[in-house]
Amino acid sequence: MKVLDCDYLIIGAGLAGLSAAMELAPHGQVVLCAKRELTESNSSHAQGGIAVPIAEDDTIESHLQDTIVAGAGLTNPQVAREIIAAGANRIAALEKWGVRFERKTSSGREPDDEYDLGREGGHSVRRILHSGDFTGAEIIRVLAARARELPSINILEEHMAIDLITTGWLKVPGQDACIGAYFIDRSTNEILAVRAAHTLLATGGAGKVYLYTSNPDIATGDGIAMAWRAGLEIRNMEFVQFHPTCLYHPEAKSFLISEAVRGEGAQLLNAAGEAFMKRYDERAELAPRDIVARAIDHEMKTRGDSCVYLDISFKSAEFLQQRFPNIYATCKEFGFDMAREPIPVVPAEHYFCGGVAADVRGRTAMAGLHAAGEVTCTGLHGANRLASNSLLEALVCGHAAARDMQETRQPHRSDVEIPSWKIGDAVPSDEAVVVTHNWNEVRTVMWDYVGIVRTSRRLARALRRIGNLRREIRAYYEDYLVTSDLLELRNIAAVAELIIRSAMHRRESRGLHYTLDYPYLSENMCRDTIIHDLPGGGAV
Repeated sequence: MKVLDCDYLIIGAGLAGLSAAMELAPHGQVVLCAKRELTESNSSHAQGGIAVPIAEDDTIESHLQDTIVAGAGLTNPQVAREIIAAGANRIAALEKWGVRFERKTSSGREPDDEYDLGREGGHSVRRILHSGDFTGAEIIRVLAARARELPSINILEEHMAIDLITTGWLKVPGQDACIGAYFIDRSTNEILAVRAAHTLLATGGAGKVYLYTSNPDIATGDGIAMAWRAGLEIRNMEFVQFHPTCLYHPEAKSFLISEAVRGEGAQLLNAAGEAFMKRYDERAELAPRDIVARAIDHEMKTRGDSCVYLDISFKSAEFLQQRFPNIYATCKEFGFDMAREPIPVVPAEHYFCGGVAADVRGRTAMAGLHAAGEVTCTGLHGANRLASNSLLEALVCGHAAARDMQETRQPHRSDVEIPSWKIGDAVPSDEAVVVTHNWNEVRTVMWDYVGIVRTSRRLARALRRIGNLRREIRAYYEDYLVTSDLLELRNIAAVAELIIRSAMHRRESRGLHYTLDYPYLSENMCRDTIIHDLPGGGAV
């Protein structure tokens, strides 16, 4: 088995991973592992932008207050203030690297120096920096191109992490520490290991745990599952954000309609053409996402409708093509003209506010292991993420983690031998249909029983079903050679159990967790939900 050695191992190539790689490149050898091609990540699908208090009429305190209100009592104010305050410097770094954000223009003139800031739900002012409606794709394009130019960054595309390698698992005396990870080369199915002084988990979210999601296919919760199996603390997994507005079309595959569309005045209508959001919240379409998603869910279920409609037809085609070129063009492809008619939308899973416990610098409880981005729970988002704070967190914390990795300087454990991957009696699978069937069952169970609205009975039923599926997956994992499909199934089932267990602990309704059995806030529950099992306790 091939073993690669480096100073810094980065697992994941979204905004957090690429930001860290750029910072670490001058300070040692970096191995950057991307599960697919370098430009394919959750970050690259982000449409809206980055929330930063950069306008003259905006302040850090105002942004902080909006974040705290959205977080429903669980946002850590100190963490949020630190991340928000660092935003402007990180935007300057992005622009230095070549990222361009939209600027205001006057009739017949070139763009001026003032940013064209957007506004989204939960924000009291316009503070969203954006590059059209494909901000994430533009940022990742620029950073990926830069990373490819740096000789100290060894980019391994099509490489999926299997598990972290820890000294505790190897039974090396002393404090448990991460010294790298096993990977599978998706193009050859060969197993290799990377041994590093420092490892950064930047694997993103887990949207594919649910049947309907705005996330790309790679979002299978790999980092969260690996960290759980390694014995790290996992926090607040019950807080799963469902984006209110994904395009409703059988071939659209949950194409996201950015919240920025509502920020420009779009209204939500039911099938009877009635605007309904005022009945649920005085902020109407600009209420936080948890409120809007629940309102849509309730409207659809009580009326028996398959979708609701988003209407911005009062804006001209010229405005929509300039402000939302990607959304406008995609809707036209599916037969909807935003400038002439409302477009059908439904909620879909979008973002995890919970994850691996980490601080702003990316530090976890395990020596040698940092984490940044959606894979983490830092305390910024609390019980509900404020729109466009996700790219902000990934950008700031990816950079901060890289700085901390430089400063802490863990020793490189080249003296520790990495054992070859054990195949045992495993054979190639001739029953791939089992993986496909279990994959679909996990996602269906989670959508039906652990979705936008929950009950204790639904959660108990889901836990039993997921438990049975995980036992089947364990047997399959032991009998057959690993593939990326099997590994992803293993991880989404692990994350599913974490979500259910966390939701069962929270006997109240707060933020993104809403249960009919406990529909009100409980002051006794104003605390993080923590799952901390022994190493191997979350293993399949």
